[in-house]
Amino acid sequence: MTATVERGAAPVVGIRGLSLTYERGGSRTEVLRNLDLAVHPGEFVAIVGESGVGKSTLLRVIMNLASPSAGTVTIHAPPDDGRAGGGRPESALVFQDARLLPWRSVLDNVTFGLEWRGVSRAERRRRGEAMLALVGLSELAARWPHQLSGGQRQRVSLARALAVEPAVLLMDEPFSALDSFTREGLQDELLRIRAATGRTVLFVTHDIDEAVYLADRVVVLAGQPAGIAAEIRVDTAQPRRRADPVLSAFAHQLRLELSRRSSDL
Repeated sequence: MTATVERGAAPVVGIRGLSLTYERGGSRTEVLRNLDLAVHPGEFVAIVGESGVGKSTLLRVIMNLASPSAGTVTIHAPPDDGRAGGGRPESALVFQDARLLPWRSVLDNVTFGLEWRGVSRAERRRRGEAMLALVGLSELAARWPHQLSGGQRQRVSLARALAVEPAVLLMDEPFSALDSFTREGLQDELLRIRAATGRTVLFVTHDIDEAVYLADRVVVLAGQPAGIAAEIRVDTAQPRRRADPVLSAFAHQLRLELSRRSSDL
């Protein structure tokens, strides 16, 4: 099943003229310059680019963990639907490493983000158990993080992010530290979960094949300072086949674009 992308609706994420400059020790480093990006409801957008180009920095700005030097970032979060704890949060971030709290059980890790939002204990448990079921880990709710495999820890991290029901799910190379078998399995799980929830996803990766397999649209971040160098819409329906020649053609197009941009630096 393919998630529905609402292209006529207001963007969930709207970025206009975004620039970011770091100042350290009297020197200035411009990381991002005049970046524009819109991510629509239900859309899965992947961001690719060379290591160090600013992909993760962009997610930090969207999460309000870093302040832009110029431009704006707006997130259109759906209104409060009457749940305890107020309206839906704008975003949630899944990191490359799971960052689970070792002194909390799997279920308590999943519900961690709900506690400071004033969600009742009963509702936290209900939503935590529902998210563990969604990622296929219901039977591990009472375990501790050190008892999990790497893939299981990332599933718990994903469940924790989904539990707060964010307007947009941000993912920063979440599968890059895993072996290829586990990584491919989690890619398929993510597509299943995205289809089931209709969640809007902004996914950073250095893996071009991963990007074209997962995303509706792939954005190329390139340059020093970085901006959006190209966008490719992956117009093939889900579910996809990894060996599909159409996906291979999209991946080849992206590699050519990245190679050309690198040679221009």
